[in-house]
Amino acid sequence: MHTLYNDLLKINIKPKGAELCNITSAKHKTEFIWQADPKFWGSHAPNLFPIIGCMKNNSYIYNNKTYSMPKHGFVRHNNNFVVKNQSDSSITFSLFSNNELYELYPFLFEFEITYTLNKNVLTVNHNVKNIDDKTLYFSLGGHPAFNCPISKEEDYTDYYLEFEKEENSQTYLLNIDNGLLTNKTKPVFSNGNRINLRPDLFNEDALIFKDLISRIVNLKHRTKGKVLTLNFKDFKELGIWAKPNAPYVCIEPWLGIADNETTDQKIETKEGIISLKSSSVFNASYNIEIEKSLLV
Repeated sequence: MHTLYNDLLKINIKPKGAELCNITSAKHKTEFIWQADPKFWGSHAPNLFPIIGCMKNNSYIYNNKTYSMPKHGFVRHNNNFVVKNQSDSSITFSLFSNNELYELYPFLFEFEITYTLNKNVLTVNHNVKNIDDKTLYFSLGGHPAFNCPISKEEDYTDYYLEFEKEENSQTYLLNIDNGLLTNKTKPVFSNGNRINLRPDLFNEDALIFKDLISRIVNLKHRTKGKVLTLNFKDFKELGIWAKPNAPYVCIEPWLGIADNETTDQKIETKEGIISLKSSSVFNASYNIEIEKSLLV
């Protein structure tokens, strides 16, 4: 386990998958990250690379060859991350392509993720380096799950997500049988910028947004106010998810999206895919800000 800390927060990250597993109040020991109860969902905040969601038949095509790829990619369960740099306030993990990964993903790359703690804000920064002599195709994203409710005396329905701007975006529905994206949509916002949390909200799987105006979303209690803020300025898509009736909510910044049912499975034409030229570097970050009044 690797730790970052200051007088407000303590952060723990697992070596496996470089996965964030704790954001804890230094003073009150309040835990903001879901603690991976396998009864519901046995993860905390997986890192997603080189794809988001499911691929059709769990595979894709590159140069007329078919490759296998697990849901959300191969980073989240990977044991080969190494620590490049660490201080009390920042840590950088690195994963290089290897022979095993090349069988799944025929590209040479370095994937870096850096966690930086500054007062009550945790920044999660991603660097993708193309060390191949050909174009690299990838998606990336976060999957942080936050405890909801925060206190045992509260109820899930006491909480809601508030976006920074008025939204008309609708969620794109998944085919529950295969995890692929359909072209069907439905509205989920109330009062223009608000999604009220309730146990059955995710009965049809995740809420998936492609065209949000907002790049900031707050988790709020209806009487006690803001708990945390997620700023996803570098990310185009957003997923919101939990297992039905589970006491957490995932707020997921994405650059990429699950395969559509109509996909031709070619990675070059996959919706949301990023193409990175040889010897180039791609960078994207998001911030998690814990409400300061809950920490003092």
